[in-house]
Amino acid sequence: MNKINKAASISILIVVIVASLIYLKSIIVPLILAAIFWLIVVEVRTMIGKVATLRNIKMPVWLQNLFATLMIFTILFLVVKLLSLSMQNLSESMTHYDGNLQKMEEKINKLFDINVTHSLNKMVGDTNFTNLLRTVLSSVTDLFGNAFTIILYIVFLLLEESGFGNKIKAMYPNINDQNNVVLMLERVGKTVSSYLTLKTFVSVITGVLSYIVLLIVGIDAPFFWAAIIFLLNYIPTIGSLIATLFPSLFIIIQTGEPSVGLIVLLAVGGIQVVIGNFVEPKLMGNSLNVSSLVVLIALAFWGTLWGVIGMILSVPITVLMIIIFGEFQSTRKIAILLSEDGNIGAPKINNQNKEE
Repeated sequence: MNKINKAASISILIVVIVASLIYLKSIIVPLILAAIFWLIVVEVRTMIGKVATLRNIKMPVWLQNLFATLMIFTILFLVVKLLSLSMQNLSESMTHYDGNLQKMEEKINKLFDINVTHSLNKMVGDTNFTNLLRTVLSSVTDLFGNAFTIILYIVFLLLEESGFGNKIKAMYPNINDQNNVVLMLERVGKTVSSYLTLKTFVSVITGVLSYIVLLIVGIDAPFFWAAIIFLLNYIPTIGSLIATLFPSLFIIIQTGEPSVGLIVLLAVGGIQVVIGNFVEPKLMGNSLNVSSLVVLIALAFWGTLWGVIGMILSVPITVLMIIIFGEFQSTRKIAILLSEDGNIGAPKINNQNKEE
């Protein structure tokens, strides 16, 4: 009977958690993004602190935080500014694309010597490509819609950071539990920030090389498409595929020449294959210790809940779950199931009732 009650309680808890993740998306997603930016600020702050120490400069932590935050948001501002200009240029040239669809249909009709125009009209002719592209641009713009909320969260995270140690001491009176919690938090921060740093580095290389290719072939707004490739590269498995197809399909519609799309597909796809199969594994190795099947399931689950942002956050959230669950005896089995090799180390915090 106790097992049935326990199973029912767990099922209800899972339903409540999933429902909360869906309905509180507007609160949780900006908070997670703010936590990620906070980790990046901490990494940059650490670098600034090391440089200051080498130069025998005394710099308080609040000043290091200020410099790190200003540095990061200056880079983001410049990127967003360039992206906005690219999107504006793209919007201005959208009037030419619908006519190219008809041109492309005629070429395909002539090439295969059959009447495929009617079928193509049913598939794409009745769809206003201009409106479709505007929808895509709107989706990208929405990614920056919560900027103020994220900045506000980051400010309060930085302010709360100084008093967080006292809260841990109050929550865990035992000195061993305190040390274990601190070590767990440090491990979470180090693993997630290391993943994000390496993934960002790989995505930048992919984006820059793709930008050069797109600039050479003459695609409209190459910086915009390079930024899309950079962003989608954070999505495991399918991100690189989508990032390759987007500019390839777009330049076919832009020029009405399928051959140009094939060139972009091969060039950008080749960059994705080389970096994804040789450069990225060399840099990251197996440090994440996440099962490939779990990555796919997490990608589908978080993508269903939160869309593109959920796909991007799926791997960091899964890594975080493995680390935290592995620290507690009662959730250790879940962490082993999510991991790649089952080796997650010994649990350091026993949260089971000793009287049971």
